[in-house]
Amino acid sequence: MTAVPPRPALQKNHPLVVHRAALVECRRCPNVIPPVVTGRAVATELFFIGQAPGVHEGAIGQPFAWTAGKTLFRWFATIGVSEATFRERVYMTAVIRCFPGKASKGGGDRVPSRAEIDECAAWMREEVRIVRPKLVLAIGRLAIERVAGRKLAKLDEVVGPLQHVEFFGAPVDWIAFPHPSGLSSWHKSEPGKKLLGDALATLAAHPSFARTFGDAR
Repeated sequence: MTAVPPRPALQKNHPLVVHRAALVECRRCPNVIPPVVTGRAVATELFFIGQAPGVHEGAIGQPFAWTAGKTLFRWFATIGVSEATFRERVYMTAVIRCFPGKASKGGGDRVPSRAEIDECAAWMREEVRIVRPKLVLAIGRLAIERVAGRKLAKLDEVVGPLQHVEFFGAPVDWIAFPHPSGLSSWHKSEPGKKLLGDALATLAAHPSFARTFGDAR
């Protein structure tokens, strides 16, 4: 297979590069643990939303860089997209961009507060305006609720099919995915296993997927 050259970086004065430089300096939320973790500035049709960085991502400097990320990128590899290519060609965001800290009970990460989510939403709104995505990938319950604009009763309701929504004023297609956390068994058993496969097939069939990854598969 012929190697596909990397896409050129955006110029320093590109609005998304300027936006990202301001974003990584954000310290508005007193109860989260910086640094800000976000993807590279890339012109793309695909807009990825995770939930929040984990404890390791801040030191590594990129989202989904630990155990959950390994699972996530194994999923995308099944439809022909490597981790390196995905990171280079998809704008990766999250509901909040700093590690929220550990929960007081249960051993997992703390669920971000409404105020923290709203603070980060202001950054995301501007990103949607600049990027103008055609397809949004929402990973995990918090991200799904951010895109859907409503509370979610069950993942079974939304994971799998192509859906349409007005997201921060922009009409977009979107696909819901489960979170690849090792603490979750939803995507490992039915109906989650099948619905995850459906979501990946929906992504692979979308025109934005072909335009984004067609020369790299």
